[in-house]
Amino acid sequence: MPKPLNIGIIGYGFMGRAHSNAYRKVNQFFTLDTQPVLKAACARSEDTIREFADNWGWESIETDWRALVARDDIDAIDICVPNNLHREIAIAAAQAGKIVLCEKPLARNAQEGLEMAQAVEAAGVANMVWFNYRRIPAISLAKQLVDEGRVGRCFHYRAEYLQDWTISPELPQGGETLWRLDIDAAGSGVTGDLLAHSIDTAIWLNGPIASVTAMTETFIKERELQDEPGVVQPVGIDDACAFLVRFANGSMGTFESTRYARGRKNYNTFEMNGDAGSLSFDLEDAHRLQYFDDGDDDHVHGWRDVLVTDSEHPYMDHWWVPGCVIGYEHTFIHALADFLKGLETGEGTQPDFRAALQTQYVCDAVLESAKTGRWVDVAGD
Repeated sequence: MPKPLNIGIIGYGFMGRAHSNAYRKVNQFFTLDTQPVLKAACARSEDTIREFADNWGWESIETDWRALVARDDIDAIDICVPNNLHREIAIAAAQAGKIVLCEKPLARNAQEGLEMAQAVEAAGVANMVWFNYRRIPAISLAKQLVDEGRVGRCFHYRAEYLQDWTISPELPQGGETLWRLDIDAAGSGVTGDLLAHSIDTAIWLNGPIASVTAMTETFIKERELQDEPGVVQPVGIDDACAFLVRFANGSMGTFESTRYARGRKNYNTFEMNGDAGSLSFDLEDAHRLQYFDDGDDDHVHGWRDVLVTDSEHPYMDHWWVPGCVIGYEHTFIHALADFLKGLETGEGTQPDFRAALQTQYVCDAVLESAKTGRWVDVAGD
């Protein structure tokens, strides 16, 4: 019988649902020695968290995260709340000896992230940040191809992450559902929310980022507060960001993100160009990886469209027959399966807090460069 791992989740929104689904399904598709138990869900509103818990099968509820952290029957704390709450909860959970899982980005800035990393390391507790896009089979396959030398020496890395949901000037800011537009809650706009994903993927595939130069823009300068109709305040987050980077390996990179790209809902792409080959990925066609091999014979030179559904591809032997695609929800199941396996072997799972801190350093450098108009070296530990 698998060993139970009692989970306490804080938050019930988009990520709370995605994580709950992963906890419920992971042992149905992965053979593990650990079984997550949906022990308790926590949020400030008793009625709301009760409805959430009943729907997803959480055994109990709390309305104070401190009470949840203090419970002896909780082994792991999963943080699915706005960014401004990550630091305090994570440190308290670590000091209580709990395993800590945290939604991305790790924190609002690198200083908060550093304190979180130090706390879990001092406590010696397992930890992970849910950068779930690493667990898309096509991106995991890209990592495999890079590690096999099929791209070779990288010259260029380019990434885009485009959405369009904040274009209307009538959209308010702040509150329970629009905290991502509140600088105090989020820490930044597209830089921490969207580009954090792009940066994490880039570092995983192509190594550390050494320096950046950036520009940001806030197109709608003022918005009404969601919780205080009629009250208008300046918007502090970045609606759009573009930056250049130099990687430590000498390659060049370009990154762009915006929430003002009409028609783009979740357009997350990257391309790598090396001396041996190239890779290209688009989240809106997530079951495919484009691959160019310069070693092919001249008469068959061209981009390959790899349908990433075969059992030989990362994670796919746990799902369906070749040609049957999987989706967004499965990336969280993969992340959780890897995390539980890391607990069992004692090897841990990436990205942990320390690894996610590297992305936070890049985000901080991007925002500093956008303010100063200068190249900024990326800090490190």
